[in-house]
Amino acid sequence: MDQTMSRKKQQTARLSVFSNSFLILLKLAVGIVSGTVSIISEAAHSGVDLIAALVAFYAVRKSGQPPDENHDYGHGKIENLSGAIEAVLIIIAAIWIVHEAFQKFSLAQQPEYLEYGIMVMLISIAVNYWVSKKLLSVAKETGSQALEADALHLRADIWTSVGVLTGLAAMKLTGYYWLDPLVAIVVAGIVFRAGCKMTKKSFLELTDISLPDAEAEQIGEIVNTHKEVITFHRLRTRRSGSYRLIDMHVILDKNMHLDKAHAVCDSIEREIEAQLGHCDVVIHLEPCNAHCNCEGETCQIPGKALGDDKIWVKSH
Repeated sequence: MDQTMSRKKQQTARLSVFSNSFLILLKLAVGIVSGTVSIISEAAHSGVDLIAALVAFYAVRKSGQPPDENHDYGHGKIENLSGAIEAVLIIIAAIWIVHEAFQKFSLAQQPEYLEYGIMVMLISIAVNYWVSKKLLSVAKETGSQALEADALHLRADIWTSVGVLTGLAAMKLTGYYWLDPLVAIVVAGIVFRAGCKMTKKSFLELTDISLPDAEAEQIGEIVNTHKEVITFHRLRTRRSGSYRLIDMHVILDKNMHLDKAHAVCDSIEREIEAQLGHCDVVIHLEPCNAHCNCEGETCQIPGKALGDDKIWVKSH
């Protein structure tokens, strides 16, 4: 992977670590001074976010390392693994929120200095929104699942902060202190759903699910723009961190010079990477003998002439 991209991913992951550390200290200070249990719970939630940010930071550093003797395909899967870990942390955070909410129902504790809590929640929402937006932007640019998972984690934290803020504001206006845990339970449901979706995505990528059909079709269109290609088959795809791993069998005229065939493959690989991002494309060349009838310089697939739309078969 380009070193500039790798450094950008690390710097962005480091930003998440710093922002979560700041929010933990701020929430703990306000929670202790005001005696507000919900703010202290939010500090604990930010602690989970910090762990997730540290996992993401480690993942993007490790995944950016080149292949070695034990990892011929590089370290990209570490990003997929970190995404799964963060998804589990999101689910744990949701369960923690529900636990704290029911504790508040049973204790019926009246918090004090609600205005301090409202202020710290507003700061938390603003900081997490800005950092998550930055994370998503870099994740989209680099294809980093670790940064995407961390960004979604912070977006989930925004919802919990909004829930706590709503509860604090409602309590301040109405004096109904049971609103705080009720809102927290609703927010926990939203967070839990997001965690489950992220867990499913991470699990599928760890088990080498194929790239989406739209991307497979895009690959097919790229290959078919090359008039030298008679057809291709056994297209296989998967994802490893920021990389898409693609291999296929491409059939060319058996009389084509090796230099020309190699140039065709290089062109296909460059175009795929230009459209899909970081890719590792492996092309297995096959002569047209078993696939067509050759007469002089004309190569023809039975029932299909060179120059027509090519056919291809996706193989899992």
